[in-house]
Amino acid sequence: MENTHTDEVLKWLQSKPSLIELGTAFPELRETVRREIAEILAGSSARGLPGYLERMAQADRILEKKYRRSRGDIKIAAALAQQSVCTRMAHLAIKQHLISEATGIKKGKVRFNLLNGYLAQKLLFADGLLRKPVSLFWFRLLWPLIWQRRLLMPLVQPKGIYCFYSRQLVDKLAELIDSRTCLEIAAGDGTLTRFMTDRGAKITACDDYSWKHEVDYPAFVTKQGAKEALLEYSPEVVLCSWPPAGNSFERQVFRTRSVQLYIVIGSRHRFAAGNWDEYLTQTEFDLQEDTRLSSLVLPPELDAAVYIFSRKQM
Repeated sequence: MENTHTDEVLKWLQSKPSLIELGTAFPELRETVRREIAEILAGSSARGLPGYLERMAQADRILEKKYRRSRGDIKIAAALAQQSVCTRMAHLAIKQHLISEATGIKKGKVRFNLLNGYLAQKLLFADGLLRKPVSLFWFRLLWPLIWQRRLLMPLVQPKGIYCFYSRQLVDKLAELIDSRTCLEIAAGDGTLTRFMTDRGAKITACDDYSWKHEVDYPAFVTKQGAKEALLEYSPEVVLCSWPPAGNSFERQVFRTRSVQLYIVIGSRHRFAAGNWDEYLTQTEFDLQEDTRLSSLVLPPELDAAVYIFSRKQM
């Protein structure tokens, strides 16, 4: 790959191409990734997948550093583009595998029937795909009656919906924020900020709009990356719901002096969300999972977790 082509590939990857699009453009790489994942699943089931994704991410980081130091070396640039394509393919292929395992559907469209769709709509949404704070009482009553419930997340994730928030969770988060200024980073459609604002929180939502092909961004979600927003607003509390695995923006949270509390809503499975390298190497904050809050993220099949980072007292 020449440098110009490499730059085009890296720019294209930022548009979040699908697995089919990636495989069409790079059939040999698609076959390599498919074979590697198949070997892992044959040898150790899904337990080997987190390590595989971490190795891919590590290779990405190493090549990015080499590329920056090489001042545009053609061979390193080509290797970086190839590795970036493979990493993106691996994440999408594994996500596809997990969805098929969760739903039992190996091919074809995932669909709710009329009754299941009606119950899910009334329980979780105010209108269309506009989420509402979920009543735990009604959730516990109706969720067991939705026998297609394992289809829910595969149906809504393409629209940037990774979980649902119970009213009790919203109330507890409002208590944690109290009267402090708050910033939600990577806010997506701004659902959590909307709920927190209704509870009286002084909160601002931002997102870099990199998922505009999937997410409908409302006007109150400012088009701004996390680093820029943290510098501008100097929040005391930061929220992030389902930060992408291995992202590069969370490290800025730990470097922002004004931040006293960072609340992450994500997954108990470390390969699925969050920058765990940064979580474990930063030294300014104490980390703990609040299991009480984790239980208030819906649906329970997600294995969601709420992590609280509290700035250490000097």
